[in-house]
Amino acid sequence: MHDGEPVCPLCAMPHARRVAGAPPRTYYRCPRCALIFVSPASLPSAAEERAVYDLHQNSPHDAGYRRFLSRLCDPLLERLPPAAQGLDFGCGPGPTLSVMLEEAGHRMALYDPFYAPFPEVWQREFDVITATEVVEHLHAPGDALAEVIARLRVGGWLGIMTQRSDLVQDLAAWRYMRDPTHVCFFAERSFHYLAERHGLSVSFPRNDVVLMQRLRS
Repeated sequence: MHDGEPVCPLCAMPHARRVAGAPPRTYYRCPRCALIFVSPASLPSAAEERAVYDLHQNSPHDAGYRRFLSRLCDPLLERLPPAAQGLDFGCGPGPTLSVMLEEAGHRMALYDPFYAPFPEVWQREFDVITATEVVEHLHAPGDALAEVIARLRVGGWLGIMTQRSDLVQDLAAWRYMRDPTHVCFFAERSFHYLAERHGLSVSFPRNDVVLMQRLRS
């Protein structure tokens, strides 16, 4: 905290300002990277998070879920080298994007703090790392994404799916904010900050898809 104001969990900028959002939580917007984040007092516990995630019923056998994930999978497949080595970060209880990429000939590892807590993945490097509907759950997105990006080889791709706050006209009516496990909300400027900070390119092939390529070590 700085003078009673929370520090941005993405870029560590103080002086975030309160913004209107879905009650009952308090939200702040960073003046530098435009991240919207909940008050630290509103962060759910690990047990509260797990109780929500255990209700998810995602499966590689669900055609509708596959269509949803194809929004990220298709543009990634256009860019990946053959037999890329990848990591599905935050894969959840029913990993599916990893299955889709493996069906296309790539080799995928899994990591999730609740369902695939395999610390050995952080000793490896990858050609592609995916995070589908993950970044909005991160309590410390700056630290977590720095660790993820550090595992990317130069030339490797980070593929993210998340809804962007700058595309929403009425935040108070935005259902995405009402999920108690969603605690930070990225804008286009948030991803440009990440790109500049870590030496990445950034593009937005879909409203909810971000592709970032590591340009330097």
